[in-house]
Order: sequence, then C-alpha cells, then structure tokens
Amino acid sequence: MTGELANLRDYLTHYRETLERKCAGLTPEQMATRSVPPSSMSLLGLVRHLARVEHFWFQRALVEVEDDRIYDDGDAGFAVVEPTEAAVTEAWAAWREQVALADAWLDGQRDGGLGRVVTFRQGTETSSIRDILLHMVEEYARHCGHADLLRECIDGVTGE
Repeated sequence: MTGELANLRDYLTHYRETLERKCAGLTPEQMATRSVPPSSMSLLGLVRHLARVEHFWFQRALVEVEDDRIYDDGDAGFAVVEPTEAAVTEAWAAWREQVALADAWLDGQRDGGLGRVVTFRQGTETSSIRDILLHMVEEYARHCGHADLLRECIDGVTGE
C-alpha cells in the first residue's frame, strides 16, 4: 500500500517494533529500573505510558469511547511499576491490546480522511486525524530514544 496514511502507519509500526526490541530479553527488575533520579521513567513505565497514549488518542479521541483513562496513576503510567513478571506481562498485554484496537481503527481509514477534524476532551479540543497520527509517531520516536538510553544503562545494548 502507498500514500500518506500507509507512510504514517509504517513509521508508527517501526517505532512500536523498536520499543519491543529495546525491552527484549530483560528481567522484570531490569524493566522496572528507573532512569536518573528524580525521574520515574523506566522501560516498564514506557510500555505502560505508551499503552495509555494509544488508548487516549485512538480510543478516546478518535473512536470516542467514554471509558476511564488507563494507568491513571498521576504520572501518565510511569509511577507505579513493580519489578514482577505479572506487572510486565500485564503492561505488555495492555499495550498490545491498545495497538490492536488502534490498528483495527486505522484499517478503516483512507488518505482522503486524514484532514477530518475530531473533537475530544469533552469538546474542548480539536485536531485532524493527520495531526494525531503525526503526534503518535513523534511520541514513539521520542520515547524510543529514551528506551535506547535506558537499555544502554541497564546492560550496554545500543542501536536501533
């Protein structure tokens, strides 16, 4: 597939896969290792945060689902991380569910609809679908950079 939507989806997919690669092979303790104090950022926190971001933009803003925000811990998913297999499994499951829901929504979109403006946050904000997708790419790109630095601190692994 070609076109603007396909291009945006390719970038989004690339960064989602990058996040998974950055976290591959780590123990729960390593996933929960925090970055430089006082930051609460960890790889596990990033997975939770990006599940939250996927949920907000695709489910709440674009699909207009009125459910509660996920990982509403006061720190956008970063704060409450436990170095347990259960916590890691739950975070990945939530993230994968949100990615699948987002992809299902994207499957129904076409290039011509990218300029459509949606209203969200109880009618107080608007954005085009294009801008939301660009924001998602930017969000992942920024956090994949964080993930790269976190992973390097944990075990020295660097690269894409």
